[in-house]
Amino acid sequence: MATTGMHRQGTAGSTGAWVSGWTAFAAVMMIFGGAMAIFQGIAAIAKDSVFVTTSNYVYSFNLTSWGWIHLTLGVLVILAGIAVFRGMLWARIVGITLAGLAMIANFMWLPYSPVWSSVLIAIDAFVIWALCVGSGRDARTE
Repeated sequence: MATTGMHRQGTAGSTGAWVSGWTAFAAVMMIFGGAMAIFQGIAAIAKDSVFVTTSNYVYSFNLTSWGWIHLTLGVLVILAGIAVFRGMLWARIVGITLAGLAMIANFMWLPYSPVWSSVLIAIDAFVIWALCVGSGRDARTE
């Protein structure tokens, strides 16, 4: 049977299949978005003077708290992206959930860094879409 892209047909003894198509796109974007969230978190934890704090924002947390939220989400998104890349079905579900949480966190981060947050919201939206439309044969079904 012919295969295309990076997709391999898994056998009973295989440890996992590589994915192709939209699932691979989602995995790469998850890893990229997670790395950007980590950088965002590190900058907030270091109390960088780049961020302007607003006093009357509804979701006002300490800048360090936001940094830890973004850092934690970034690490989890990268780990889920690696698992999606390996073709694990549970990782697709976790990836959709984490991308949704990252979208919410970046929406609430908009007053501090609007352009950066908007880009990460768009990346997370593409990740959710790509994980939802990826064909069922891309996921490992052992």
